[in-house]
Amino acid sequence: LVQTMIDGVNTLYKEDLEWQKKYFEFPEIKSTHSLVAKHVTKERYEKLAKHCTGTSGFTLYKAIACAVEFDNQHCGIYAGDWDSYKDFADVFDPIIQEYHGISADAKHTSDMDFEKISGNVNKDAPVHSTRIRVGRSIDGFGLSPGITREQRVGVEKLFSSACKKFPEELAGEYYPLTGMDEKVRQQLVDDHFLFMSGDRNLQVAGMERDWPEGRGIFHNKEKTFLVWVNEEDQLRIISMEKGGDVLGVFKRLAKGIKAVGDSVKEESGKDFC
Repeated sequence: LVQTMIDGVNTLYKEDLEWQKKYFEFPEIKSTHSLVAKHVTKERYEKLAKHCTGTSGFTLYKAIACAVEFDNQHCGIYAGDWDSYKDFADVFDPIIQEYHGISADAKHTSDMDFEKISGNVNKDAPVHSTRIRVGRSIDGFGLSPGITREQRVGVEKLFSSACKKFPEELAGEYYPLTGMDEKVRQQLVDDHFLFMSGDRNLQVAGMERDWPEGRGIFHNKEKTFLVWVNEEDQLRIISMEKGGDVLGVFKRLAKGIKAVGDSVKEESGKDFC
């Protein structure tokens, strides 16, 4: 028994050293032409490698996993939660600035006021369909690459309750992927609404952990307003319809974003972040 204990401790210690070597030592970045290769220097990595974010315990190694694993990444980094942008700012700030071509003091603005839009696509233009979508995240939960299992289930539970409060135009049904009825699954496939697993990039980034738990799809009765829950975004909000009525699709999207935000706020007291 004593020998077993000694051998066990030594094995755990060896595994711990190997773990530290993998995650704390500066890794080989296979995507040599990526923004990660340019901005994640050895000095910056060693400064930040041992830090874990407060919301989801995310690390810099997890953030750059795709650039380490693959040789074809342009950017190569994912945030695991809101904290990542702040805690790993030495890396995220220059990458974001170069990727978007913005200055260090640039501010993001969002304007969803459809009243400011005049005109529309010519009704005679041969437009088959129109789709506009956005991602939204709820404060206090990790983003897809870092979100914990409990947080992911929490997002789903919060949304599945909040969506029952949507106004008539947006009202519909939420379909969780876990335990989905085959008829429902096939209909979602036929409608081209169903998102699937198997993307290697998403897997390495950590986005397909615990699949399919905590994930699902909402759509209204007319199938013109959809929300994907816990795919690449916590909430991917989509407005779509046949034809080229871009203004109408944008109006519905703006109303939908507000309805989701208001319902989540009413349900939990949480805002989008």
